[in-house]
Amino acid sequence: MSKRRKSQRAAEATPKREKVRDIFVPRPFAGLTDEPEWIALRELVPAATAPLRLTPELVEEYGDRPVTLATVLPLAAPAMTKPDGRVFIGLQRHQQSGDVSRDLAEALLCALRTEPGGQVSVPPLPGPGPRLQDVLVDGPLEITMHDGFEFWLDPGATDDPNVQASLERANAAVYPTVRLAAARAAYWCQVPEKAHVRWVLPDDEDTALDALARLSVAGTLTLGENTRFAGMFRAHGRLVPVWDLPEEVPATEWEAPVAAFAERYAEALEEKEPLDGAGRRARHGLVGRQLTLR
Repeated sequence: MSKRRKSQRAAEATPKREKVRDIFVPRPFAGLTDEPEWIALRELVPAATAPLRLTPELVEEYGDRPVTLATVLPLAAPAMTKPDGRVFIGLQRHQQSGDVSRDLAEALLCALRTEPGGQVSVPPLPGPGPRLQDVLVDGPLEITMHDGFEFWLDPGATDDPNVQASLERANAAVYPTVRLAAARAAYWCQVPEKAHVRWVLPDDEDTALDALARLSVAGTLTLGENTRFAGMFRAHGRLVPVWDLPEEVPATEWEAPVAAFAERYAEALEEKEPLDGAGRRARHGLVGRQLTLR
């Protein structure tokens, strides 16, 4: 028998493995009331929490267990449970598929199926199934900002020196971040030698780009004196403009400039005429300074 024939017969005799398809969903939080805030908590904010409400069907099946959304959990775990029945879901995690909403819903369901206080096992590629939009009662997120990750721990846990040391290492990586009242999903942050405002825009990308281009042509794209429009990135189907700021000016001083910019941006959104030549050039320049996060 020829080598080719042997190879063919061997291939026919070997069971075929079904490949897991990883479909990329560009807007995993679409349909949620606070889509921009979900994006901000996943991509911009180091330490924050928000309570979540389970659908009546899940409450009936698993009980009314308190569920908390967290920016990140210990070791970037997807979920954890507490002995008193509380469930935590981590937005920022190591393993993920192409559908963040499906990943988070599966992590939640795995945590609900886990005995309180037990270790939650979550598959890296969950396959088809419910998404966040199917397992939560939708509504605005009630976000609490934190200076560190003490919210991970139960009372008295820091008495353990190993736990205390681990917490101190995690807290050392947190850069100061303030949620601004001037615009939904707008955050001030301070990193070494710089400060920024970053705002997750709620609008369709093309519409937002046109509005930003109009402001660029008008010379009103900055937040005022000594500020610079640094560019923007695309995250989960939404644009996030970024401004460089003087690092010595505190977050509270940027409420008024951000509110004024939000007003100018809203007015630019209302303009329906096509961009002129200057606007098209400005738009092209904005696109050239854009990065995509996935």
